[in-house]
Amino acid sequence: MEHSVCFGVYDECDEQVGFGRIISDFATFAYLADVFILPHARGNGLGKALVQEMIRYQPIQHVRKILLATKDAHGLYSQYGFKEVKNKQLFMQIFKKGMYERAIYSKENKILPGKEG
Repeated sequence: MEHSVCFGVYDECDEQVGFGRIISDFATFAYLADVFILPHARGNGLGKALVQEMIRYQPIQHVRKILLATKDAHGLYSQYGFKEVKNKQLFMQIFKKGMYERAIYSKENKILPGKEG
């Protein structure tokens, strides 16, 4: 948590409707993670405002590389200078399928297979 900076987005009733965080060593690398706006609050520019504030965060202004992963928001992030990684061979991953499966209990309290989350 020491190098994880959280950002919140709140509506006019002070209800949280968005979130994002930056994970960084504050020297060479930063990673934008967990960026979201709740569905009912989308379409009002809140996502853009959140990303803008995150990338303007002063302690990461001098890091060499800022990364993120997204399935469907490439258009949003490209507005702020993000580009596809040119040399994808530099990156490797460990992917643990089913890490977030939830146990589902039957009426008899038997554990049934969960769904991936």
